Amino acid sequence: MRGPHTKKSDVGCAYCIYHSITTRAYRADFSEWIKFCMKKGACPLPADPFIVAEFLLDLTNAGNNRASTIRRKCASISAIHRRGYFEDTSKHPEVKIVIRKINRRLSTRFKQAMPINKHLLDRMLHVCGNDLRRTRNRMILRLAYNTLGRRSELTSLRVEDLILCDDGQDFILLRQSKTDQTREGVLLALDIETSLTIRNWISLASIGEGYLLRGITGKQLNQSMDPGQISRTFKSLAVKAKLDPKQISGHSSRIGAAQDMLSRGASIGQIMAKVGWSKVDTVMRYVGVGDITALNSMTHRGDLTLTRAD
Repeated sequence: MRGPHTKKSDVGCAYCIYHSITTRAYRADFSEWIKFCMKKGACPLPADPFIVAEFLLDLTNAGNNRASTIRRKCASISAIHRRGYFEDTSKHPEVKIVIRKINRRLSTRFKQAMPINKHLLDRMLHVCGNDLRRTRNRMILRLAYNTLGRRSELTSLRVEDLILCDDGQDFILLRQSKTDQTREGVLLALDIETSLTIRNWISLASIGEGYLLRGITGKQLNQSMDPGQISRTFKSLAVKAKLDPKQISGHSSRIGAAQDMLSRGASIGQIMAKVGWSKVDTVMRYVGVGDITALNSMTHRGDLTLTRAD
């Protein structure tokens, strides 16, 4: 079904553009937008800003979307329009007004996952055993907390990129990340506990090359691991550690480790560099800096001024 002003080539162009966006959220969001347009008989690309506003209100009325989710969907539509050299719909006054209404109605409070800080990390490590699967799970926990890596980054690490050092503190090369799309790579320093856990895993799994993190089917070792499996691993360990798995996510280790860095006196700039965040606002939200003393301390050190990003 197509609207009176919709050409088949326009819809095809939309698919062409959004397939070039590697972010899964963009693909899912734009697919949802296309389905909405087909029901309305409207053109998805370029879009009528008033239809975009109607789509956003429809998401609000559904009752199962947070304000942040709706803003992300709006940003996805906007990004794909920019990629196609079309007018950015999010800049239209009608869309801006609707976003403000949605923020007031749903609130913009950020729902944070439970942080896996050092205390919870120790609890979850305690329930790990010594067999193949549990040794891998212990490695994932330590590696995620030590490097503050994203799920996709952790599952991309390779055995051949591990650099073993005599002092027991190894390094591993992260070939590409969300903030390193040019593949310059970055060398991640590992603490002694994480290094030892990785060495134990490699020895037990008898792997000499390929991906470091592997899925396990029965007793069979897979060639790789899906990023989503990290979240499931965290939740499984949370249950055994008598924690609420619903509050644990794949981001929990990043959040907890960043908060621990802050509590140990790390600056905002140091946290941003370690985690790979480019905006101060993101750091403030994730580490939960509602503490005016901590905020003043960071301001006095100049971190907020020196590392501010648009």
